[in-house]
Amino acid sequence: MLKYAKEFKKYILITGFKNVKIRDKEKFLKAVQKAKTSKVEAQFFDAKTIATWQHLYFAALNALKAFKNKTNISRNLAMETMLYASAQRQIKKAMNVFGVKSGSSEIAVLIIGEKPEEVNLALANIQRIVNVKNDDETLEFSEEKMALAKKNFEISDEEIKAVMRKGDLKKALVDLVIERVALLATKR
Repeated sequence: MLKYAKEFKKYILITGFKNVKIRDKEKFLKAVQKAKTSKVEAQFFDAKTIATWQHLYFAALNALKAFKNKTNISRNLAMETMLYASAQRQIKKAMNVFGVKSGSSEIAVLIIGEKPEEVNLALANIQRIVNVKNDDETLEFSEEKMALAKKNFEISDEEIKAVMRKGDLKKALVDLVIERVALLATKR
């Protein structure tokens, strides 16, 4: 999914990959960072921790806003998106919980760039390395992912009940995750 963030004049691409074989996380990250081109920022997540594409999209928007307002926590945009996606100020904790790991088989990818062709080229290069086609179903919210989101973002049943409309648990959880992402900006 490719979206244009007009306020920041940036394209944001979010997708996932299933059946990825990451044996060595460090080698994998070095290979994809090298392949992505220097004109884009890319961040990789364990897809099991992602609450739909909206989760990453709002993390990206918040990270872009932090850089625009000079309130960023990290030195680069990719890491700032990781911090917002995890709603954490600590890079190590964010990476340990939300980052790809050796053995990860489902990953989510967020790519940010100024031109759609640069973003799509980065995706093509990443796709060559992971050696599987991208699959946006990886970003969908399963029962397992909902339970993990509740745990990772410390969401209580009472909070869910307070925001749930028409019995839509998935939407309520996504909304609460996005709220946690946005609240990171207030934790200064």
